[in-house]
Amino acid sequence: MTTINSNKRGLLKYVGDFSQVFGIKEFTMVGGKAKGVRAFDVKNGSGLEFTILADRCLDIAGLSFRGTNCSYIAKAGLVAPEYYNESGIGFLRSYLAGFLTTCGLRNVGSPCEVDGEAFPLHGRIGNTPAEEVCASTEWIDDVPVMTISGKMKEARLFGENLILGRTITCRHGENKIHLKNTIENCGFKKEALMLLFHFNMGYPLLDEDAILVTPTGKLTPRDQDATNGEESYNQCQPPTPDYAEQVFYHNLNADQNGGTCVALINKKLNLGAAIHFNKNQLFNFTQWKQMGEGDYVMGMEPCNCYVGGRTDPRNAPIQEYLEPGEIRNFDITIELVNGMEEIDALISKINSLH
Repeated sequence: MTTINSNKRGLLKYVGDFSQVFGIKEFTMVGGKAKGVRAFDVKNGSGLEFTILADRCLDIAGLSFRGTNCSYIAKAGLVAPEYYNESGIGFLRSYLAGFLTTCGLRNVGSPCEVDGEAFPLHGRIGNTPAEEVCASTEWIDDVPVMTISGKMKEARLFGENLILGRTITCRHGENKIHLKNTIENCGFKKEALMLLFHFNMGYPLLDEDAILVTPTGKLTPRDQDATNGEESYNQCQPPTPDYAEQVFYHNLNADQNGGTCVALINKKLNLGAAIHFNKNQLFNFTQWKQMGEGDYVMGMEPCNCYVGGRTDPRNAPIQEYLEPGEIRNFDITIELVNGMEEIDALISKINSLH
């Protein structure tokens, strides 16, 4: 792994501008349905590169490590939010997937209607442009730290007023991305809160040699298709014609503070991607296994609900609410591991939670 073995002044002897080795590049898309989308490319100088979409909830589009792609890009590609159609499953016509799509804030999963209000597939927040966006690179304790932050609003006249604040931080020499999310109810009545972080692993990190590693205490298939694949839920197959998606709910074991972790590991590539989160914030973990031709993706999805939508009976007893003025935090760390030593250490850490 490349490292900068120098302090700030020392590095300036080698480069004219820090962007030569790390930094944030802001740009705007110019072609097709992506036209007008504001985005940021982040390069941490030690192998990790990713794109943040300011006009799509500050979500993560492509992500690669040392030149190897880790994310899944769906058939629609990058689509600007003005093309978003929230009717029925119109969401899928602008669904990028990418490394992260945020789902919520008032519905996750199937479209439904409650008290005369229609809720679209996976909610509206993932197609919401960010406000008050700020991108900066600062040296902290002689280490360059790249930060992007902003706010997304889900609000309407006579209705909800929820604000999602997000800060994304990445340090040089540490192949991790830290996501700090806060959701505030700025309204004057309590609101249902449904939230899912839809991390999507893709080829070549995902192939028939990849395995999902989780500290699962109990595994629950969503339906019969998942039940049929329960014995091999953590194994990946090659792209398969007419593959029926399989969804599993994992009750994960955690440490005494609620910390837990899941990972997709590909030992053939000596590469793994891990998602660290806290069960006290996000009690559930949903696995979306889709091994279809062209639709080849493994979703790793920390969440506070089930993916059947607000009318799913499984959500009724666990539905969470935000009281007026209440703020909730949801913190997630993405970690890329490289080489068998790091991979074995990560697997041991996950297995220690059993």
